[in-house]
Amino acid sequence: MLDSQTTATVDPTLLPSFSTIKASEIVPTIERMIVENKKAISSFVERSSEYTWENLMSPIEEIEDEFHRYWSRINHCHHVVDTPELRDSYNACLPLISEYGTWISQNESLYNAVNFIAQSTQYQQLSVAQKKTIDNNLRDFRLAGVHLPKDKKEQFAEFNKELSKLTSQFEQNVLDATQAWTKHITDEKQLAGLPESAIMAANAYAKEHNLDGWLLNLHMPTYIAVMTYADSRALRQEMYTAYVTRASDQSKEGKVKEWDNSTVMEKILAIRHQQAQLLDFPNYPTYSLTPKMAKDPETVLNFLNELTQASVSKARNEFNELSDFARQEHQLDELAAWDVAYYSEKLQHHRYEISQEELRPYFPVDKVLTGLFNVVQKLYGIIIKPVSDVDTWHPDVKCFAIYDENEELRAFFYLDLYARNNKRGGAWMDQCQGRRIKNNGKLQYPIAFLTCNLNAPVGDKPALFTHDEVITIFHEFGHGLHHMLTKIDISEVSGINGVPWDAVELPSQFMENWCWEKGGLELFAQHYQTHEALPDQLYKKLIASKNFQSAMAMVRQLEFALFDFRIHLEFDANKKNQIQTILDDVRSKVSVVPIPRFNRFQHGFSHIFGGGYAAGYYSYKWAEVLSADAFSKFEEDGIFNANTGRKFLHTILEQGGSKDPMDLFVEFRGRKPNIQALLRHNGIID
Repeated sequence: MLDSQTTATVDPTLLPSFSTIKASEIVPTIERMIVENKKAISSFVERSSEYTWENLMSPIEEIEDEFHRYWSRINHCHHVVDTPELRDSYNACLPLISEYGTWISQNESLYNAVNFIAQSTQYQQLSVAQKKTIDNNLRDFRLAGVHLPKDKKEQFAEFNKELSKLTSQFEQNVLDATQAWTKHITDEKQLAGLPESAIMAANAYAKEHNLDGWLLNLHMPTYIAVMTYADSRALRQEMYTAYVTRASDQSKEGKVKEWDNSTVMEKILAIRHQQAQLLDFPNYPTYSLTPKMAKDPETVLNFLNELTQASVSKARNEFNELSDFARQEHQLDELAAWDVAYYSEKLQHHRYEISQEELRPYFPVDKVLTGLFNVVQKLYGIIIKPVSDVDTWHPDVKCFAIYDENEELRAFFYLDLYARNNKRGGAWMDQCQGRRIKNNGKLQYPIAFLTCNLNAPVGDKPALFTHDEVITIFHEFGHGLHHMLTKIDISEVSGINGVPWDAVELPSQFMENWCWEKGGLELFAQHYQTHEALPDQLYKKLIASKNFQSAMAMVRQLEFALFDFRIHLEFDANKKNQIQTILDDVRSKVSVVPIPRFNRFQHGFSHIFGGGYAAGYYSYKWAEVLSADAFSKFEEDGIFNANTGRKFLHTILEQGGSKDPMDLFVEFRGRKPNIQALLRHNGIID
């Protein structure tokens, strides 16, 4: 229980069931739902020639929502509690769902019916959210090739099917390759330098595998701990090599050829390019940017290059300082990639006398969550309560309910914090279901999945987080709030739905700021044993270290963003090894860290080859401009100013995708954003 929070009593029928999911039933259920939905949608189109919101859009939303609510549970479980049976069923459904999505998006009769509403006098009587839904639908019909001739439509549909298979295969290869690597250690001296929490976790992992000693893996908490703290340079090099060669031709673990993503990546890029050209776009980024804030490739490249010009010189200086420190203080002549995190930690401690491990005891899980919930209560007036006796997919998972200032139920979320086998790496928010008014007039509450991969409690010690991990939790919760606090009642534009991809990171990056503010930290930074608040001296050191190597961090993200955008923009089917060639060129201009030739980070870059960030990784920095500028309003008014908090709630979080994000930002901030706040927050300019 979290700090004497009262438990919420809710109707169990409001929450989905996970224990009832049976792998053998998934495919027939999806097949049945698709057949029924196609029949229903066809009947809605055929039974009328005078289309309205009520006789077309609303009933389609109802059946589509039921389908997505079912599939969201399957998709989520596949990512967090995967089994061979579940994976087989999941993969079997992908082409079915792809074909169904294409059937809808290329259905000319349905397009004409929706367009009838847009062209009729009734359109002007619709709500803002309804109009935006209609407009988005028509745009997406066109982006799916609704006007293509039959043969090209069929080709586009095949591309969609193949992309669905390939992106799933990419992620599964990464997961399998990650899990295939372990290192069994029987001599504790090899673990010298590692924090106690990491050693205990490695010991617990060994016991799970009926081994003595310690077992290391490539799960993020273990990998970061080794790269940051392990005194053994050989161990760091071995682990770095294993991590950056996962699912590649350079890997030496597992089914190397079967898990190699080289061909998978090339096929994904080729299909995306061909899809764009089928629709008369010159390349995939131009196609991809159509529904985004940045409307053309030149805008994106100018934005990224502007950040590069502001950052790269400072980043080189930071790396030179690190090299000098390693040489002068530790007699290391030349920094390798597996040395950077290790000596950066030592330099940070040398300069500021602070380390992430020194902070960890002040961030026990219950205090962090209680503090997070208190922060959002102060900002938005919402109250969060745990829900007991809930059906979940794993014993570690907790469920919570959100109430507003009037004690009215607003949403639910599931929190799955800890790393484990058969769980995809990283941290993310996904929707279980969205807010909408159902056809029976009842409100469907939004439900979010919030997932991290942090170290679990070991023995009688609670889970203790680094400050970086606390930032991750706040970040994902910001995504969750965007989904859960919406007041839009039409699913296609409620919550994160319909939000342009390059604006979707605004609420998440915005929430990170309270992890640095003294007033925010006072709500949760408390030693797990002594209950002592974070000492002022330690806080001052933390703030002093905030922008330590911030330019190096900036250019690393710019490397990812430029690589992603350029491999899509410059794709040429006649050029071989283009992915590596472009990456090498980007690194020559942006990177300051020496990268070994065997590094194949791109083979595990799930954001763009397995997720939704293709030609869109720039979105992190684009949205960070918005979030930094939005937070500057709180810096002016007070970080817990209730009026400013409620204004952000009403203008940004509650509006979902119902309005253009630039209009919403201007409504909140009173002007358009500028890049200066981001550079200032990162310490790149004064």
